[in-house]
Amino acid sequence: MRDYNQEYQDQGPSGRKYSYEFDDILRAYMWQTFAPFLPDSKTPVLELSCFKGRFTELLAQRFDQITVIEASEELIEVARSRVGSAIQFIHSTFEEAELTDRFGAVFLIHTLEHLDDARLVLSRIRDWLDDNGVLLLAVPNANAASRQIAVKMGLIEHNSAVTEGERIHGHRKTYSLDTLETEAVSAGLQVEARGGVFFKALANFQLDRALNEGIVSSQYLDGCYKLGMIYPDLAASIYLICSNRD
Repeated sequence: MRDYNQEYQDQGPSGRKYSYEFDDILRAYMWQTFAPFLPDSKTPVLELSCFKGRFTELLAQRFDQITVIEASEELIEVARSRVGSAIQFIHSTFEEAELTDRFGAVFLIHTLEHLDDARLVLSRIRDWLDDNGVLLLAVPNANAASRQIAVKMGLIEHNSAVTEGERIHGHRKTYSLDTLETEAVSAGLQVEARGGVFFKALANFQLDRALNEGIVSSQYLDGCYKLGMIYPDLAASIYLICSNRD
């Protein structure tokens, strides 16, 4: 039995953090990447897993009707305190959630890698999309430059390995663009677009330190974002835009 309230906790001063300052920066760049694919603001949308509500805040600035499914009741309370009561939160796993509405956009951001049965959930998402709906799917990239450097340093066994720190935080799989697309297509989804977000040569904790010490500027971050468009396979995150059209 998984403890979803425990999985998001940091591992202490000497352990791996669940979330870094860089993660908020990356979410903002993801939002910028997704902008051309977003439906009308009146369209009902679904967020699958909200963490502490930072991406939910971005959704709330754009959409009027938002539903969130989250397995951790603690995270629901944190997110609700951030975004208010206008958003509908459902405390459930994705496998067990019962939805009658259909959505013009479903957001699955850095969550697929946590799922025990990713294909089942993607199949359910396909049914939750309306006729013109899109799934906006992003995961950490197995082939990110920073991860490949860690492999060459002997810190990670291979690019797609799940490290012990990741496992404690609920990771089940590490995707590359080809395995991510295979997962989506096998679930009956049509891939409309794909790419990478933010070229990343440093680990998250290193980027946090560089940001805090003023070594890295906003111009540098923008440059890494633009470079990620050219070299998606080396980006921090990879994404797919999917539909349920045959």
